Amino acid sequence: MPPARHLLIALICAFSALLVGCASVGAPLPPSLELVKPPSDLHAVRKGDHVYLSWTIPTHTIDRQSVRHRGPTLICRSLEVVMAECGSPAGSVAPEPSTQWSTVPNARERATFVDTLPADLLQTASTRSVSYAVEALNTSSRAAGLSNAVQVPLAPTIPPPPDFKAQLTPNGVQLTWTGELLSLPMSPVNYSYRVYRRLQGTGEHTVIGQVVRGIDAHPSLLDQTFAWEKHYEYWLNVVTDVQTGFHPCPSAGTPPIPCFDHAEIEGDDTPLVAVFTHDIYPPAVPTGVQAVFSGPGQQPFIDVIWAPDTDADLAGYNIYRHEEGATPVKVNADLAKSPSYRDKDVVSGNKYFYSVSAVDLRGNESVRSEEASEQVP
Repeated sequence: MPPARHLLIALICAFSALLVGCASVGAPLPPSLELVKPPSDLHAVRKGDHVYLSWTIPTHTIDRQSVRHRGPTLICRSLEVVMAECGSPAGSVAPEPSTQWSTVPNARERATFVDTLPADLLQTASTRSVSYAVEALNTSSRAAGLSNAVQVPLAPTIPPPPDFKAQLTPNGVQLTWTGELLSLPMSPVNYSYRVYRRLQGTGEHTVIGQVVRGIDAHPSLLDQTFAWEKHYEYWLNVVTDVQTGFHPCPSAGTPPIPCFDHAEIEGDDTPLVAVFTHDIYPPAVPTGVQAVFSGPGQQPFIDVIWAPDTDADLAGYNIYRHEEGATPVKVNADLAKSPSYRDKDVVSGNKYFYSVSAVDLRGNESVRSEEASEQVP
């Protein structure tokens, strides 16, 4: 074999060995511990003796791998502000089915838990708080740590009054109940009544008002912000306002004046009270009706004027006329929009009697006003 051919074969073999060396497998990576990344957005709301917790279900481990082995989530509760470990859990949430978060990588599902506060915790101290955190476990019952902690006041709440009522009146929806709240302005815990309204069949609600302190045993509230011909639901609860701490007030002098931090806790709701705001109430009766004749040098007429009606839903006025001993008859074809009317259909020698009624947007008509009369010369 020629020397050149031997050299070519040697070069090919050396190049092949180099390629095999580049494709060789390196040292194996350590296996993932499958520790679920702790939630960082735990949120808590207390209502009555219940605390409603919610958080985003983690989808990744602490080493940025997708969660494959999801275990339960422990609900941690402590009287300590800084919670080092979960201790004895107040409850747990089973792992959610992984169908959605495995097929939609960016999906962010929320988990929820409702904790009922034990009676002994509520009796500890009115201004103390309880801390919550959650701990997401894998299937080996191991966790990477606790979520963010949230604090909930432990101040006692008051049951709602048992006789909350709502009644439609000409002036609005009258809301009444029995109860008296003896709150003091400088007390660390104060109470007030809060009334809500919503359209029936909807979730959006409106705060109608708040009675800060009951001055007698029969508090009440008048709702005048509703719309007519609607189906509404009303309810009430007692709000606990608790001082949770204080900080120096801005722009305060020396020594600084403390500004108090507050937290609100809503008590349980009364049963819903339904009201249909069907308008059967006419506007106020017009007053101050006067009739004045004008005629010399022109076609005779009588001007009828009265005080304007102030009802918000006023549509206009009807004017009634009659002669002595006759029945009043409406003389306007369309509703008068202003508080005046000119009657040109008058005859010399007759005496005319006038009265006025008010009509609202739904056609409810008031009774007629007191009469005013005028003689045509």
